Amino acid sequence: MKVEMKWNGKMQFQAETPSGHRVTIDAAPDVGGENKGPRPTELLLAAAGACSGIDIVGILRKMRLEVESYEMEISGERAEDHPRRFTNVHIHYRLTGDLPEEKVRRAVDLSRDKYCSVSQSLNGEVTTSFEINGKRFDS
Repeated sequence: MKVEMKWNGKMQFQAETPSGHRVTIDAAPDVGGENKGPRPTELLLAAAGACSGIDIVGILRKMRLEVESYEMEISGERAEDHPRRFTNVHIHYRLTGDLPEEKVRRAVDLSRDKYCSVSQSLNGEVTTSFEINGKRFDS
């Protein structure tokens, strides 16, 4: 998977995803941005919620359960010192429908522990490398 990023000036970037969607990402005005898009950390929380949400809807459907409404509140706590990584992510799931609690709990557990690649990436060790103008560096 590869995402293309283009700088649009100041602190703004536009990401183009492999599925053809574009997302504008920006910083707050107090650090030189213009607030024309979400922050990268906001997108990370949104990605964790969406990944889990997609998993859970799919799992509940496989259980032949119909979700009437579904909302989530995703909150994250960050370290005080740089790189200010997330130290805790909490998802509050709010679902309605004829959904037995134990089945919903099973779907949440499966998403968290097995299927959600975003959450697993937050929990796992990820190796990184980079290139500058064609010259590769391994960290």
